[in-house]
Amino acid sequence: MRKHQIRALSLVVFVVLGVLLVLWWSGPREGRPGASGGTAGEAVTSTASDVRELRLGLNIAAGSALHAAALRFAEQVGEQSKGKLKVTVFPDQQLGSDDQMLEMARSGKLDLVLTPTAKLSSAIPAMQYADLPFYFTSREELYAMLDGEPGRMLLSKLGGINLVGLAFWENGFKQFTANTPIRRPQDFAKLRIRTMKSRIIADQFEVLGAQAIPIDFHATYKALADGAVDGEENPLVAIVGMRFHEVQKYLTLSNHAYLAYVFSASKTVFESLSPEMREVVRRNAQALTVWEREETSRREAQFIETVRAAGVEIHTLTPDEREAFRKALAPIADKFGFDVGYDLLVKTEELRHQRQEGAQASAGVRRPPPLVVGIDADFSMRSAQGGGAIYRGVQLAVEEINADGGIRGVPLRVVGLDHATNAQVGRQNLARFAAMPSLLAVVGGVQTAVIADELEDIHRLQIPFLIPWGTGRGLVEHGHRPNYTFRVSVSDSLAAPFLLEHALRVGGRVVVLLERSAWGRSNDEVLKPIIDKLPAGRVEIEWFNVGDAGTEARLHAIAGSDVAALVLVSNALESQKIVQALARQDKPLPVFAHVALTGGNFWQTTQGALQHVDLRFVQSILMDDASTHPRFRKFLDHYRERYGLGRDEMVPSLIASVHAYELTLMLARAARQARPDDHAAVRSALESLGAYPGVLRDYKQPFTAERHDALDRGQLRLARFDARGRIVAAE
Repeated sequence: MRKHQIRALSLVVFVVLGVLLVLWWSGPREGRPGASGGTAGEAVTSTASDVRELRLGLNIAAGSALHAAALRFAEQVGEQSKGKLKVTVFPDQQLGSDDQMLEMARSGKLDLVLTPTAKLSSAIPAMQYADLPFYFTSREELYAMLDGEPGRMLLSKLGGINLVGLAFWENGFKQFTANTPIRRPQDFAKLRIRTMKSRIIADQFEVLGAQAIPIDFHATYKALADGAVDGEENPLVAIVGMRFHEVQKYLTLSNHAYLAYVFSASKTVFESLSPEMREVVRRNAQALTVWEREETSRREAQFIETVRAAGVEIHTLTPDEREAFRKALAPIADKFGFDVGYDLLVKTEELRHQRQEGAQASAGVRRPPPLVVGIDADFSMRSAQGGGAIYRGVQLAVEEINADGGIRGVPLRVVGLDHATNAQVGRQNLARFAAMPSLLAVVGGVQTAVIADELEDIHRLQIPFLIPWGTGRGLVEHGHRPNYTFRVSVSDSLAAPFLLEHALRVGGRVVVLLERSAWGRSNDEVLKPIIDKLPAGRVEIEWFNVGDAGTEARLHAIAGSDVAALVLVSNALESQKIVQALARQDKPLPVFAHVALTGGNFWQTTQGALQHVDLRFVQSILMDDASTHPRFRKFLDHYRERYGLGRDEMVPSLIASVHAYELTLMLARAARQARPDDHAAVRSALESLGAYPGVLRDYKQPFTAERHDALDRGQLRLARFDARGRIVAAE
């Protein structure tokens, strides 16, 4: 072939390839293989190179309400992003199981996912919120909570597992099916009920006298047909979709719990989008929530007719029947308070009360309000366990007081506000409490620093303020007169010398390690006069900053010197890090620690380290004391029954609950002596209670005008964790 023919042929090939490339580039670009329905719409104005493809995975079958809403989401996102985002929906677990899709989203390999809350609860226990049986008074209340602040709090927790929570969609409310009629709590007695693997759900049926039997969802039909179980709970879409109604005689429309789906985005993917595109995704997920719920409800009406046509007897619980179930199952929420989170529970109670007050006002109903015992504590951050334990102590006492007629016939109500370790929020909480005309007193939380910043407001507002944990010396020893702060707790004035004395018995030099905070300074003020009387160099004080990455190197230097023991004053989280760091040293030092480490899940996170570190800490009472102290034994029995604890189970942050209980009962006695609406009179009555038979001890007089600390050194105990995490005597 001649050269000019070769050049001509090459030119033709080049032109043809160029035309094909242009046609390919400008043509429509399909989604990934295996996609089912839902793209970004036809009104695409951007070029193909600008399009960002997002995959949305879900476990529900095509044609379901959830799937229909997902397709609408895809279409609307495509339109509103002007074609810059193209969402492809994958139903029927096409991309994997719930657990697999969840891990894909967390790692950035899946863009969007709809996940049942139950599948998230192992990583985020708070997602069991909607599983609480008969906890919500109505469908409308639950929606108000999930779309309001509790829902935002729940969604924000997803950030901890690399997801961005967008909205709560649903698969419907749960109903009961069985082969016997279910109308009263007693009707569950001795029935065998199929459940999913969930402690909350299992407890729900066991409280009702049934046997909870966990069975895989897809094996449930056979178990019902074979008579292996007598009943089950599920939304109507599952009951009909899995044909459970064909092997069950009765359906009870109870709406007792809720199967929520969390619409979330991979945090990695979401943050890679422009702010404008993020808003398009978020806005449409939230905007379609109402439509998805309405579509679910519309289909449920059809499911009911399907069930009825199969000959199943259908019963809707009456208001009185619902109330009977609510009362029977009310303890479940409190039993799982630490799992679900007291931040969510106290916020829900606050909003519920506001809704009830609004409804009563609209109806022209006027009722005298109950007296309020407020709790201003951390329910969501590093000392959330301590805050929850304080809440339980107050709750137990208030229930006891109300059972005894309240205060001059007026019942008490507990209102918790979360300051999340932020002093400014704490001061705002105090202002909110002060605005309540029925406020009796406020109970404080764990942090010394927060209460110290609140002292000016406490005394300006003249609020009786009870301290069941904060140990700082200045919380009750201050210049405010009259003094409105009262404490039942292990104060620094007692604890710091106690710990130093035990550390000195080891022999050799002692280092006191103090966190740089108001609490650390309080202990420094107490210890300096004692240290000044000792031989030079016998005890040294060292400071560390919370979150300082260099603390471990300093501990290594301390452990490598001639130091014999360490006195530790540190919050629960920092104490965990310090003990874990000490366990990595060649010769870990014995540690004598302040109470803060028992305000969180310290043992669960450090049990391995504690095999190498000799840790002892101060307490005011131990569970073993119940054998010699009848009133403490009665308290423990009541606590275990109320919150469903076994005989040998550890009470979370025991001293916080005991101190709060003790203080609240003292408050009730003072309020009965005075006018409960007169804060000055209540304060004076607390100073003159006289002899008081308490849980911790018999008080000759808990408080006086000069002394607002109820405990003395004789109450201090040196404790340790045993092999099962129980707090026992160290000696």
